[in-house]
Amino acid sequence: MSNQPNQPNRRTILPDARVSPRFAGVATFCRYPRLADVAPENRPLDWAIYGVPYDGGVTYRPGARFAPRAIRDESQYVKPFHIAHNVNVCEKLSLADAGDAPVRPYSPKDNADAVAAFAAGLADPSTKLFAVGGDHSIAYANIRASWERRGKPAGGLSIIHFDSHLDTVDAVWGEKWGHASPFIRAIEDGLINPRRMLSIGVKGPLNTGADLDFAKKHGVTIVTREDLFSGGASGGAATIASFLKSLVHAETYITVDIDVVDPAFAPGTGTPSVGGLSSAELLALLRSLRGVNIAGADVVEVLPDRDHAGITALLAAHVIFEIIALDAVTR
Repeated sequence: MSNQPNQPNRRTILPDARVSPRFAGVATFCRYPRLADVAPENRPLDWAIYGVPYDGGVTYRPGARFAPRAIRDESQYVKPFHIAHNVNVCEKLSLADAGDAPVRPYSPKDNADAVAAFAAGLADPSTKLFAVGGDHSIAYANIRASWERRGKPAGGLSIIHFDSHLDTVDAVWGEKWGHASPFIRAIEDGLINPRRMLSIGVKGPLNTGADLDFAKKHGVTIVTREDLFSGGASGGAATIASFLKSLVHAETYITVDIDVVDPAFAPGTGTPSVGGLSSAELLALLRSLRGVNIAGADVVEVLPDRDHAGITALLAAHVIFEIIALDAVTR
């Protein structure tokens, strides 16, 4: 829902950083107000950002359950004006930190159901949902809640997916709801349309070439890290541009697994994959999505225990800002 001329106060009221220091007070995502503190004149809320402190779906290093707290802390220095888009996000949108979802640490499926139910009841019916994980299994829950909130579009949402991995593996160790499987489950349930799914940055060795079969069979567009270096009509940039053109006004979900970034720039993740994007390249790719009709989003797989100087959590905080700015610039 766009801001209307008769709603001049529907925006985010931030503490003045030159009066109230960024290192003081209770940390919220980007210093946005808590959901309970949003005044009636700033409703309906445009975005509710919430944490999902869950890592029971990981296949390698655990610890992403601590990411929402770490990202909140690092996000205190995220400012509201976006230079590249020439927009003040907080003047265009009403934003709030909705706290953390309840989690079910011992069951990925139970957790997905609990988080989806929590997200479905957040804020106002038109409010978009931004989930901060946690491992990538939590994406299914936010996709489901976003699909329902956007009116259950026939054929499912479009999706733009940044990741080193496709996350369309059917099962690992007999578990179908782990962080390697959110998109195969979402496709099976009709929440996303695989023929309108773009996976960017896929790279690294696989367990087997068959790991690509589901995505290829169902029409997922894959742009590998190597493709991004290739020019011409078949290169990665051309593929992305063609995909974006095909979306028209389709409601599109954006999901960012921080391991799409090279561990030199984002060491704090549980499944690092070398040879990835730089921080600057990821931000540039996100900015290139300007004009996309965003239906919801998530950022996942930050592992604070492996995060030197908080640089991965800081990047994740800026990913939140970049995606929300894409929405602000269309208002």
